[in-house]
Amino acid sequence: MNKCKITVLKKTFDEELAREYGAKGLKACPMLREGQVFYADYAKPEGFCDEAWKAVYQYVFALSHGAGGGLFYYGDWIRKPGVAICSCNDGLRPVIFKIEATDEESQIDYEPV
Repeated sequence: MNKCKITVLKKTFDEELAREYGAKGLKACPMLREGQVFYADYAKPEGFCDEAWKAVYQYVFALSHGAGGGLFYYGDWIRKPGVAICSCNDGLRPVIFKIEATDEESQIDYEPV
């Protein structure tokens, strides 16, 4: 299993929806910043948003286990092998991530069964 590189590409904020549904003073995500980089395999990296991890871990898991050799979803989504572009589940201020397979091996503390 290899690690994946997770890059925060973009923080977005839907002002129209926030005006209608958001709490007063709501702004773009305060947890992450554009350009921030994390490395992960099976576990959430330190400092990474819990909710964002729930949205992206499936891609990290797939890419860290070698799915990067092919293209996701039969090649009709991302054109570059070993890459996934996804976002967190916050409908008012989603953060967009690029997840890339790497050649860096994981440091697993257990032996596979």
